[in-house]
Amino acid sequence: KRRDTSILEVVQTAVQVCQPRADARGIEFRINCPEEIQARVDATLLEQALVNLIDNAVKYSGNGNSVWIDIDRSDSQIQIHIRDEGPGIPQRHLPRLFERFYRADKARSRKLGGTGLGLSIVKHIVQVHGGHVTVESALGKGSTFTLYLPVEP
Repeated sequence: KRRDTSILEVVQTAVQVCQPRADARGIEFRINCPEEIQARVDATLLEQALVNLIDNAVKYSGNGNSVWIDIDRSDSQIQIHIRDEGPGIPQRHLPRLFERFYRADKARSRKLGGTGLGLSIVKHIVQVHGGHVTVESALGKGSTFTLYLPVEP
C-alpha cells in the first residue's frame, strides 16, 4: 500500500537494520536528506530495497570507512544515492548487475552469504514504484547505487 511517506524515516529505518554490522566494522553512515522530502511509496518495500543496498555497501566497504546516503528531489523525481568506499565493480559486470543470480565476484559473495538476488529485488521494487535504479563504479573508488522514484502529483 502506497502512502505519502517521509523518505528520511524510511532511510533511517533501513539504516537501523544495517547498524549492527556497520558498528562491528567501524563503518559510519553519513545521511544527507532534507526532512521535508516525501513520496507516495510502499514504505515496507522501499525499506527492503534500501536495506539490500545499504547492507551491500557495508559488506563491501573496508573497516572504518563511511557509507553515504544522499537524497535529492527535483520536480519530477526523488533520487536516493547510496555510495560506498569499497573496491568498486569492474565495468564489464555493470550491465548485468541487476539480473537474478548474477554475481560480479562469485567467491566473495559466497563467502559473505550473497544469493545473487539482492540487486534483482531492488530493481523490481523500484520498478513497482515506476522508477529505475542505476550503478556507477570505479575500481578502487567504490560504488554509487541510485534509486530514481517519480514524484506523483
